[in-house]
Amino acid sequence: MIACYIGIGSNLGDAQAQVERAIARLGQLDDTRLTAQSSLFRTAPVDAGGDDYINAVARIDTQLAPEQLLRELQAIEQDFGRERPYRNAPRTLDLDILLYGAQVISSAALQIPHPRMTQRAFVLIPLLQLDPFLTIPGQGPAHAFVPSVAGQAIRKL
Repeated sequence: MIACYIGIGSNLGDAQAQVERAIARLGQLDDTRLTAQSSLFRTAPVDAGGDDYINAVARIDTQLAPEQLLRELQAIEQDFGRERPYRNAPRTLDLDILLYGAQVISSAALQIPHPRMTQRAFVLIPLLQLDPFLTIPGQGPAHAFVPSVAGQAIRKL
């Protein structure tokens, strides 16, 4: 089993309920176990317009390969009505693989660690809630990036 962290966000419809349902769905994936979830947080959109987001991070242990996990997450997004009309469009559900064990993956379809995770309070704060001593492969301790996101509004629900 590989420990993975999944970023979760929604800002369309009943965003809070969608994030809660998405967390439950992660625990139902084949060969996967939901092992932890952060609190829910309300955040303003970053580099986008629209309503505030509800965000969380979940920790899963999985035997799915990274690309298969990505396909499963995209299928969940589709089940929730995710559309991609343009970059950073408002969304019913967004699921991102933040970390896949200690692996660094760079392919056309997948970048792990997630390339913008250290620039987003809505990722770092819930991630550090789950593991305050987490290290981002190739980048160092996750807590070292918190000062750079201190200006981003985030509120625990």
